[in-house]
Amino acid sequence: MTNIMSLKQSYMKSFFTSYILIILLFYSCKETPLTGEILLDKAIDYHDPNNNWNTFNAVFKVRMKTPNSNDRLSTITINLSEDSFALTATRDTITTNYIINKGECTIGLNGNTNIDEATAKANNLSCDRANMYKNYYTYLYGLPMKLKDPGTHIDKIVETKTFKGKEYLVLKATYDEAVGTDIWYFYFDPETYAMEIYQFFKQDDDGNQKKDTGEYILLTEEVIVNDIKIPKNRAWYYNKDDGYLGTDILE
Repeated sequence: MTNIMSLKQSYMKSFFTSYILIILLFYSCKETPLTGEILLDKAIDYHDPNNNWNTFNAVFKVRMKTPNSNDRLSTITINLSEDSFALTATRDTITTNYIINKGECTIGLNGNTNIDEATAKANNLSCDRANMYKNYYTYLYGLPMKLKDPGTHIDKIVETKTFKGKEYLVLKATYDEAVGTDIWYFYFDPETYAMEIYQFFKQDDDGNQKKDTGEYILLTEEVIVNDIKIPKNRAWYYNKDDGYLGTDILE
């Protein structure tokens, strides 16, 4: 009798141990749902594996090619540690300079920083424009890391979309009104999480996406800057009709 009870207890113990192991195995194999924030973290791990963006400090050149226009060559300095930005852009015989250093703005035209109001207006030169360029270049060349900035809202739902014949994981981002009013979509390779496309649409007064507005940007090749993988080529197109706008080439 004692042997029977001992065998029974041993069997029950073995049964419950196996049951617990099966439950643990089930939950360990169950994949964590891919949310927007998780996808963003994976994309940042790919582009900026050493978390260098917050101390980014580099000078690089960007050649902009547009239909029916001569190239514009821009030299861009972004130093986030020192809160400074500089842009020198040349097209044909005109060179413009913008410098923002800790909020202080300096503007130049063909090497001259002593510009009267009429000349500044005729050449569309202003500190507002300088800040626009600072935000523009810092945002675009800081993606996807810039999607962690305050005022950015990442949709929890990750969509799977096919674009130009390739399947992507797509992240949706909206912004506080003070930051931006467009609706953005970011397309990531489902295996590497490399950012290969981004796209934006305008909003109507009710906050809904307006059809046939905005643009999409195709990203090809990569350049390593400060150990960050940055797209080398950005080709811009209209969403409405796939009309080609131009290409920015990181040189």
